[in-house]
Amino acid sequence: QPHLVESGGGLVQAGGSLRLSCAVSGLPFDNYAIGWFRQAPGKDREAVRCISSSGKSAHYADSVKGRFTTSRDNVEKKVYLEMSSVQPEDTGVYSCAAARWMCYLESYEYDYWGPGTQVTVSS
Repeated sequence: QPHLVESGGGLVQAGGSLRLSCAVSGLPFDNYAIGWFRQAPGKDREAVRCISSSGKSAHYADSVKGRFTTSRDNVEKKVYLEMSSVQPEDTGVYSCAAARWMCYLESYEYDYWGPGTQVTVSS
């Protein structure tokens, strides 16, 4: 049974940093791209970043360009979202999701999802 779980969320001050982790089990990790999505209160879910099965990163949200990066550890079966210079508008529930091989912008392309972790940025 595929299982994704995020961790590392919490409360952080504006300008600070945070690292989110996505632990994956129950599927061939090397064959899956892992995307990061976020949903702010009252807003639609948006794609943030993604890393393909081959380790190529894809950037989706212009607002995080130059501030957020992704990496993956195929031994630990984890994907990380490094967040720096966070701003209050980065507040939301961050979820990771798995799709076969490639990164996609649209959430419906992803097969498996984690429950999400809350990130709150105080001003």
